[in-house]
Amino acid sequence: MRKHLMKYLAALAAVLALGGCAMTPERGWTTLIDGASGLDNFAISGSTANWRAEGGAIVADKIVSGTGASVLITKKDYQNLEIYAEFWSEENTNSGIYLRAPDIKMVNTASGALEVQIWDKNPAQHYATGSLVNVSSVNGKYVAAGRWNTFEVHARGTEVTVKLNGVVTTSTSYAKTQTGRIGLQFNPGGAIKFRKLLVREL
Repeated sequence: MRKHLMKYLAALAAVLALGGCAMTPERGWTTLIDGASGLDNFAISGSTANWRAEGGAIVADKIVSGTGASVLITKKDYQNLEIYAEFWSEENTNSGIYLRAPDIKMVNTASGALEVQIWDKNPAQHYATGSLVNVSSVNGKYVAAGRWNTFEVHARGTEVTVKLNGVVTTSTSYAKTQTGRIGLQFNPGGAIKFRKLLVREL
């Protein structure tokens, strides 16, 4: 039995090692947030929230100036890309990850940006956590609140796929916007925390 256990552990270690290497900068990934580091990779669009480094993550839980959403927006545009994110939310968090946001002064779906939703209690449940807001409904119901979760987003050409904790939650074809910024949204409500954000251009 001990021999079989050692073989299993060795195989598991190899799998984990390969998985861990997949999202490193050496393989084309750029790290935008790593724990509490990375705020300097972003500007703020919209309202000003109390974005800060705290407890090993980038956190916001209050609007301090303006009304409506506050978005941390990248300083460069991306077209075809993959995103890997680790986030934590509360029950009443209203947040999301934008990609291909074409207008840095108006980061929302109306301007053509795609928003990967983080909002368990969205009154429009087809656009709850795991959906692409106003574009593609979520396949099922997912609860993100109260724990750390992962998003993996793949966008090449018109094809966009979202995975939440390894499960495909929505996949669609979207032709309206093909390039733009990545954004991290905070709307008035519960806290949002991001402890990892990696991007790879395709």
